[in-house]
Amino acid sequence: MATVSVSGTPAPTRRRSPLAKLLRLNLFGGALGWVWLFIVMIPIYWIVITSFKTQANYFITNTFAPPSDPTFANYKEVIDNEIVRYFLNSVIVTVGAIVPAVLISFMAAYAIIRGIGNRFLRLTNSMFLMGLAIPLQAVIIPVYLIIIRLKLYDTLLAIVLPSIAFAIPLSVLVLSNFIRDVPKELFESMRMDGATEWGTLWRLAFPLTRPALVTVTIYNALGIWNGFLLPLVLTQSPDQRTIPLALVNFQGQFGVNTPAIAASVTLTTIPIVLLYAIGRRQLLSGLTAGFGK
Repeated sequence: MATVSVSGTPAPTRRRSPLAKLLRLNLFGGALGWVWLFIVMIPIYWIVITSFKTQANYFITNTFAPPSDPTFANYKEVIDNEIVRYFLNSVIVTVGAIVPAVLISFMAAYAIIRGIGNRFLRLTNSMFLMGLAIPLQAVIIPVYLIIIRLKLYDTLLAIVLPSIAFAIPLSVLVLSNFIRDVPKELFESMRMDGATEWGTLWRLAFPLTRPALVTVTIYNALGIWNGFLLPLVLTQSPDQRTIPLALVNFQGQFGVNTPAIAASVTLTTIPIVLLYAIGRRQLLSGLTAGFGK
């Protein structure tokens, strides 16, 4: 837009030189982004090309060279080793833990934000925050003893219950920060219209916090899907194994079938990639909106 000088004649518009526009670009940040992308893609590339190599060719060819004679024998071997059963076990554990964990965290976060000033809710929120400081490795023995007392050892439920407990603290933190950014006027208008707290929870808070719900769902699902310690300690029989434990099947007495492990990792990564692709926009908005306002 042209400016007007004191004499009334329009002043010439300043045009930025190409050099000034170039200096405004964050070239250093962009270069670091491409370097980080290259570093991340290296192991993914290695896993994919290794899954198409035979075990004999894996040791005699260049590690990062694509296979000269690609084969699907590794994928066939993975499927023949009952990978479908382990895949279903992982799906049951992940869905069985994520659904109640997200619902409980959402209702708890809503109660904490709407009940500011209540001592019991403040204490509850503090307990959730303390849960973030307790690693799973520090309490695995007490968890094991509790599961034994409940007679749930060597069942999928033994993995689901601790997974729910460890997914709740971070989920409450993320959802609380997101619900806190919802304007209070919206809650007041719902109350003036005669809506109950339960109705406000599901008709107002739930649709507005959908990006945050998708965020905690994907984040926790990724951790539970790749979990190794809980299935290792709390299960024993092969029928209760999850995907991470299934990789043990490709380890022999004198060696490891690396191409078969790469094939199994490729197959088990597909659901996570699809989940991220479906909820990518919601995930990014949920990661930024809850803490960016």
